[in-house]
Order: sequence, then C-alpha cells, then structure tokens
Amino acid sequence: MTLFGTLYSGASGLAAQSRSLGMISDNIANVNTTGYKGATAQFATLVTRQAGTASYAPGGVRAFTAFNVTKQGLVQSTDSSTDAAISGNGFFVVNANADGTGEQLYTRAGSFLSDHLGNLRTPSGFYLQGWALDADEQIVDINTLETVNIRSISGVAIATTRVEIGANLDSTTSPYTGAYTSGDLELYAFSSGTLGVQPHFRRDIRIFDSLGEAHTVTLAFLNTGANTWEVELYGDRADLDSGTHPTGLLASGTVTFNGDGSLASVTGSIASAVTIDWANGADDSSIAFDLGTVGETDGLAQFASANDVAFVLQNGAEVGQLNRVSIDEDGYVVASFTNGAERKIYRLPIATFANPSGLDPRTGNVFAETDASGEYNLRLAGTGGAGRLTPSALEMANVDLADEFTRMIVTQRAYTANARVISTVNEMLDELMQIRR
Repeated sequence: MTLFGTLYSGASGLAAQSRSLGMISDNIANVNTTGYKGATAQFATLVTRQAGTASYAPGGVRAFTAFNVTKQGLVQSTDSSTDAAISGNGFFVVNANADGTGEQLYTRAGSFLSDHLGNLRTPSGFYLQGWALDADEQIVDINTLETVNIRSISGVAIATTRVEIGANLDSTTSPYTGAYTSGDLELYAFSSGTLGVQPHFRRDIRIFDSLGEAHTVTLAFLNTGANTWEVELYGDRADLDSGTHPTGLLASGTVTFNGDGSLASVTGSIASAVTIDWANGADDSSIAFDLGTVGETDGLAQFASANDVAFVLQNGAEVGQLNRVSIDEDGYVVASFTNGAERKIYRLPIATFANPSGLDPRTGNVFAETDASGEYNLRLAGTGGAGRLTPSALEMANVDLADEFTRMIVTQRAYTANARVISTVNEMLDELMQIRR
C-alpha cells in the first residue's frame, strides 16, 4: 500500500537527516582539533521497483559520509619547534607502535612531542616515522622508516677547519740579520729561549680537534728584510703525533707586503691547508689559515704602528650538548647543540595518495589506507606533488562554523518536514480506520 511506503520513506528521511546532524555535531565539536577534516552528508535516493507505469511505490533516501580530506585548513603559527604543517597534498606518516610493528597510519595533525623515551609522537599516541640519516646527513635506507627518536643523540664537537686572522706587523721593525732556518722560531719557544731565533711577534690561537679538545697553536713572525716576514705555525709537541710531527712545526712560509701596507704574497706551506696529526687519537685536522687577500688590508697588513691583532676567527667548538630539536621546511629533523652545532638526524617523508578522499578515518585524527585511496607514495616535501612544510605551525580544522550552522538549520527543517510526512500519513490512516465505524 502506498501510504505505508510513504511512511517508510518519511522514516528514511528522518534517519538520513539524523545522520547528517551527527556529522554537523562532530564538525562543530572538532572545530579546534588540529588537522581535523570535516565530514559532509551526501544523500542518495532509494528507489522501489515499480510494478507498472500506473503504480508508484515510495523509496526514500539514504545518507553517506564524505570527508573533506583535500580541503586545506588554516595554517597557524605556534611556538613549538617540533610542530609542522603541510600546505597542499599529503600526510605525515605515523605508526601505532614505537618499534614500527604496528599499523602504519597517516595524519595531517603535525603536533609532535617527545615522550619519556625520546620518541616524537602525536598527542593521540601515534609515533612519527622518518628516514634515519647517517653522519653525512644522507638517508641510510630509502625503503625503511623508523620512529623519530631524539634520546640517543650524543654531544657533538666541531673540529676547526678554518682560521682567519687580522693583524698589523710593524713596518719600523729592524730586520733580523742573522742566519735563519725554518723551524727556528718553534725551537726558540720549545727551548724557552735558549735555542733558535726569537720572533718579532707571535699570537697564540685556540683551535679544536674532532673530539672537541682544545689545543693552542702559535703564529710567529720574523722580519727578515724590507716588507718581508718569515712566518711559522707551531703547536705544543705534547699535543702532536711524534711520528708525523717530530718537532712542533706545522707549517711555515714567507709573507710580503706592498709599499702601501697591503698584503703582496703568502708563500710556503702556510699558504695551503695545514694537516695536523693529534696524539690523543682524534681525527687529523685540516685547517686553512686565511692571512688575508692579496692587495688588501683585510687580513695581515704592515704599517708603522705597533704589532697588534685586530681579530682571530676560527670555526671550531668544544663538545656541545643537545639543546633543542626542530623540524625545518625540507622535512629534516634538526638537532641543535649548546656549542652552536646543528646536525640533521632524520628526514620526514610526505605520504600522498591517488584518492585521499578514499582514506578510512580512525580515532586519534589519523587515516588508514584503503583500496579506494590507493597505495601510498613517499615523497620529499614540496616535490612530486607533495605539499610544502611550514615549520612551527599547525593546520587547523577545515571546518567553517558559519557553514555548519547553516547546514544545521537546513537539516533541522528537512527533519521537521519528514516528520510532518509521517504525521500526515498517520492522520490519513486514522481516516481510513474510521471507514468501518
């Protein structure tokens, strides 16, 4: 009977609108949930097969859930260095277990915090996955993801590789007229002045080896003629490997100046990178000593004023402890240390899908791969269609409250209309029941 069909049709409308209201309520409840993707009700007709053209049987309606996965949420800056937001396509890769044996899931919620074991994870407890990097900051295995862990990061030393010096050598210095052989200035220092030749000027320089241990080396200068100086670089013999450095001499050479006081030339081994073999087992150091630019006074210069050092710059540092961890725009997890050193320890992949709308939403603001979504592809941020990363930022929910309240009103009116259909059918059935009285 058509009246009963109409009754069921109205009931299906009530069920569909109820489901739509449930989606709206979820959207409103999650308006401040990081990376939340709103749900929208999509309606489809239910058709009852007709017995013929002269009859009609009501079918009804059914509501389906569609998640707005591809709709971008507002990117909001934060003060956390381990927050990151994806602008564009893609998801962060997370795992249900810290050891990587759990289900691999995907999220847009880029809020990651360290737990008591040093693992970065979401507030919902899913562990961030990344490619581990080797000492050269290269990916160890492109096919293997692991949980990003910062607990095992040890202190880092910065070995000195470059020294720059700016100094004036007094042009009024009386030249040394005696016999001079390379190494005499070092010998004078080693013998406490009893042997060798006393330099006219010297400057101690503090440098660091690969272990972070500090060493003192000395640049010594001897005027041997007009605009001409002999220079020696030497270190403490106790610090040096005796086989490689039988004396403390590390390098030597000749420095000449132009008549205007600018640097004319630097010759000898001091003009090239100096290799130092340490006695403490540290890696050999290769250090470039920059004495200035030829024709300029930006390094060594010679004027009629006292010997004086304007600056000494070197790029080494002692062992530093882990100070902070951050995620940069290229997806690198960067460890920063108290000595100013930085080291990239992981790189985060961006997972993309052929049909991200086909992903299965799970509790905890994560998604699971399905046949409808297609298999994931891991890409670098900003390449191959993957979105860009914004450090120290989070993607807000892609929910617009104005839209949700509008949909709520429409849903409420539709629900009322379907309820009116049921009440009307009920009245008509009452009339029908009155016929037999």
